[in-house]
This record gives sequence, structure tokens and C-alpha cells, in this order.
Amino acid sequence: MDSLVVARLPCQLVTDHLEADVAIVGSGPTGATVALALRQRGIRDVLLLDSHDFPRHKTCGSGLSPRAIEILGQLGVWHDHVKPIAYPINGIRIVTRRGNEAWVSAGEQAAAAVCLRHEFDFALHRAALAQGARFVPRFKAHEGIFEGDRFVGVRAADGREVRARFVVIASGAHSALTPNRGPKRAMQTVMGWWEGVPFRPHHVEMIWDDLVLPCYGWLFPETETRVNIGICYDDDDKQKNARQLFDRFLDRHFRERLSGATPVFSLRGFPIVYSYRPQRLASPGRIVAGEAGRLVHPATGEGISQGMDAALYAAEAIDDVFAGRSPERDALRRYERRCARRFLPSFWLGRGFRGALHTPLLDWIVSAGRYPAVQQAAARFLAHF
Repeated sequence: MDSLVVARLPCQLVTDHLEADVAIVGSGPTGATVALALRQRGIRDVLLLDSHDFPRHKTCGSGLSPRAIEILGQLGVWHDHVKPIAYPINGIRIVTRRGNEAWVSAGEQAAAAVCLRHEFDFALHRAALAQGARFVPRFKAHEGIFEGDRFVGVRAADGREVRARFVVIASGAHSALTPNRGPKRAMQTVMGWWEGVPFRPHHVEMIWDDLVLPCYGWLFPETETRVNIGICYDDDDKQKNARQLFDRFLDRHFRERLSGATPVFSLRGFPIVYSYRPQRLASPGRIVAGEAGRLVHPATGEGISQGMDAALYAAEAIDDVFAGRSPERDALRRYERRCARRFLPSFWLGRGFRGALHTPLLDWIVSAGRYPAVQQAAARFLAHF
């Protein structure tokens, strides 16, 4: 029998109560990476929970940074599972608020990719199940289950329960299962897909325009013929009309190129929750990773590689506890410290970059782009944010 079917059958038969060594809430890139890393470390009973079945549509950014590709390679899933469905990227078009532009590339060492999210997420999900993780679809996690101050499981909206020695929360921006209940910072997005838009092959476009500053707009080619065009923008006061803002952006930057193009899907949008200083990423029995922990870059909105990095740290912490190499308290503190060391410098840099966008900095970079050293530095800076 197919290994994916075997992985699913036990979860379909048990409807009220399940137990596992590790339960992972959310089977997106972060959750699936946790599952893969745990199984590869020899953790036997890993259970993925998701509010949807797979494959499922996902309205989200589709860019894979060089670091994300590196992690996929470490997990052994890049070449066979993801690379065949990804569109390679080796350059960036930068457009400044004053209308200056440059095409920059840092070569293969900064190569990235674009992969439609429902295909990427499904590929990682399948890889996790093939490694032996179990899966419960349509599990809408509603609340945590506690014994004293220890997080011991999750309860679904329909009353089903899952209990585990450890629970990883990787269920995205709207998760109500995290220990950090403070106010959230969020940028808004709206995007669409078109066939037949002219673009330079294997290049993304990032456009900083006063309409959306300190955020930006983009064009990501997803195949040889289909592109994703979108904007992200701040709207803390909920005063902006997303459709009108997007229409103005398209008219300003893509009117001619869209004249002969065909829309593929309806416009979609979602909030991106980010932070400048991630905190409260763990508590007894619980680890938070990915966008649920606000591990998203504040300037670019990129969160896939951050979530996958955190997933690797989470798997190592859980393995250390299970193997008796570290007390749980020490392992959880180490997880939070590793996340801080990994993300804080780039998040602070992103905060500074957002502020600098109202200055001529980006125009200077573009004007100096004819120098190879500046061009490579700019491309690496954007690729490794």
C-alpha cells in the first residue's frame, strides 16, 4: 500500500482522541519542516494537524530565498520534490520611488526561486508523510489543553482532542494558541495572477512606490508564462481601499504590459504579521514557530525561510529533551536564544531599511548599480534579508 495512504489511515479512523509524541498544528512550510526534521532525527510518533486537507489553495507569497533553498537541500527535498515545480530566479529589477531602476544579479550564490504556494506546500506535506509523519486534515484547532501551566494538547472546534508530549504551533498569523498575546504588527497585501505579461525571464521585480511605502509592489514569475503581481502596504487605521490602491499601482507600473494579458485567478489578499523583536516563542510543552511566532521579515514580508529555520531549531530542541541531553527548560531557552540570534539582526536591518526608503538611499544604490561590486552587494542584500 502507498506510504502516504498508510500515513493517513490511522488518523481517519480515530475521531475523538489522539495521542502523539509531537503534535504540530499547521502543515504549511514551517509545520512540514518540523515534521521532516523530527522524523529524520528518529522521533517516532509525529502528528500533523491542519484545518484543511491537501492540496489546498494558499494565498501567500511564492518566493523561495537562497536560505530556503539551502534548508530544503539539507532536508533532502529540494532536488526531487521542489526544484521540478519551481521557477528559478537569478536577478532582480529594482524600481525606486523616484522612478529610477536597475537590473541586478549576484549570480548562482544568490539564486532564488518562485513556487506556487499550493504546489510548494503540498510537496513538503507529501515529503513529511513519506517520512512517516501522520496527518489529521480538517482539524480546526480552537484552544489549548493545559495541565497546570503545561501545554499538553489542542482541542478542535468540533470537540476532538489531540494530546502530545510536545506541541508545535505553526498555524500562521491568526493562531490563538501562542503565549504572546500582545498586539500584532501587520502589513496588508493584495495580489493577482496573469498569463501573457511580458517579463524578463528568471527575474523578479520589486517596486518601491509612494503609494505603498514603506512597503513595496512586486512581479514574481511563477512559470514561463504566468506571473504574480501584488502589493503590500501598511494600513494600521484600516482607512485604505485595497482594490483602489492596487488599481492605481497597476495603472502606474503595468498598464502597457497588462493590456494583452489574461487574468488567471481573482484578486486575493491576506495580512502578514511581523515583528522587530520576536519574543515568547516557548512555554512548558509548547514551541511556536513561523508566522505564528511573528517570525516574518518586517521589510520584505518574507517568512518561509524564517519559519523553516525556526522549525529546525524546534526539532533540535525537542530531540534534545527526548534524548535526555538537555532539561526542557534549558532546551526551550536555547530555542528562543537561537531564534533571536538568527533573526534579530536582519529584522533590525529591515526596520532601518523601511525608514531609509523615505531618503535617497535606494536611488543611490540604483545609480551606482553600474559598478559590479555595488550590483552584487545589492542583490545579495535583498536576497538574504
